[in-house]
Amino acid sequence: MSARPWLTFVGLGEDGVRGLPKASLDALAAAEVIAGAPRHLALVPEFAAERLVWPVPFVDGIPALLRLRGRQVAMLVSGDPFWHGAGTVLSRHLALGEWHALPAPSTFSLAAAALGWAVETTLCLGLHAAPFARLRPSLAPGVRALVLVRDGEAVGKLAEWLTVEGFGSTQMHVLEALGGPRQRQRQRLAVADALDFTDIAHPVAVGLEVAGEGATVPLVSGRPDTLFAHDGQLTKRPVRALTLSALAPRPFERLWDIGAGAGSIAIEWLLAHASTEADAIEANPTRAARLQANAQRLGADRLHLVQARAPEGLDALARPDAVFIGGGLSETLLTRLWALLPAGCRIVANAVTLEAEALLAQWHQSEGGNLLRIELAEAQPLGSRRGWQARYPVVQWSVTR
Repeated sequence: MSARPWLTFVGLGEDGVRGLPKASLDALAAAEVIAGAPRHLALVPEFAAERLVWPVPFVDGIPALLRLRGRQVAMLVSGDPFWHGAGTVLSRHLALGEWHALPAPSTFSLAAAALGWAVETTLCLGLHAAPFARLRPSLAPGVRALVLVRDGEAVGKLAEWLTVEGFGSTQMHVLEALGGPRQRQRQRLAVADALDFTDIAHPVAVGLEVAGEGATVPLVSGRPDTLFAHDGQLTKRPVRALTLSALAPRPFERLWDIGAGAGSIAIEWLLAHASTEADAIEANPTRAARLQANAQRLGADRLHLVQARAPEGLDALARPDAVFIGGGLSETLLTRLWALLPAGCRIVANAVTLEAEALLAQWHQSEGGNLLRIELAEAQPLGSRRGWQARYPVVQWSVTR
């Protein structure tokens, strides 16, 4: 039997209770406690209910809310609670059936309507507490994005960030307090030169029409090597494309990237889908710091760094769906992985040395899978002409546990 609803998410616009459907008004009238941020509480007239002011940071209010279980609680939220909203966070702590939602139009919907943009083809991101780099993989001329930011000051910082990334000619639409009496829409043609607003009101959304000469991040695996800072410890682009193809990332899957180096495999895994997760295991502190910086810069900030030499540190990690071994390959590591990993886990290992190649050949013989030898050569100047310069061959073993 499902739990009885005690929590109601009541979606508000900037007009407060004006225009709310009867179900939302009834929920507020019946509530014993009305919870919400000070801004939301100010939009709602006095009811008989107690008022719970939601703290900052947001997660600090969750324990107090859960202690109200069994009482009738109305939680005030902006627009749609499950579209970059509070409902997504709070429902993780509740059993199915303990809440129901009465959404209002989301800020994204209001912004798209104001600009005449199709929501289904517009990137929508909530960046109140997330880095602007979440935008980085999507920055390309012609892209449209709707971005929610913390406050007016953050709009200026977003403009600066876009300019640094080479997209300073992006058109910005500043949309303030949508859906209420304070609603205002402004725009300028260029981020760096024309965004000079100093009176931007909260809440604020920004519509971006991306333009500029900055480097774009391709959609497919095997991104350019130049996107990654490294010291030579990098799975190069062609081999990386083949490696990601063998790892075959799927939504909601987790990767262990062992001997991560510059982190290119883990980062591309995370760029494959917003729901993927990755643990990068790297013992060298300089490389560990570099790979974390690569992840932050390329919008893969959810990468989890484990500074250790595998198999140390693996026992404490959530079990993966796929494992890549780019460094530290050994009999000890493979044996430990075979004991740790669940059935169905995909394993890909790349080897360059003869010793590592022999080890993979032995494991291929005993455990099956696919053994691939990758030989690449690039055209290079040879006197006044050109010739092929061969790279070290790479042997790749891929197998499902």
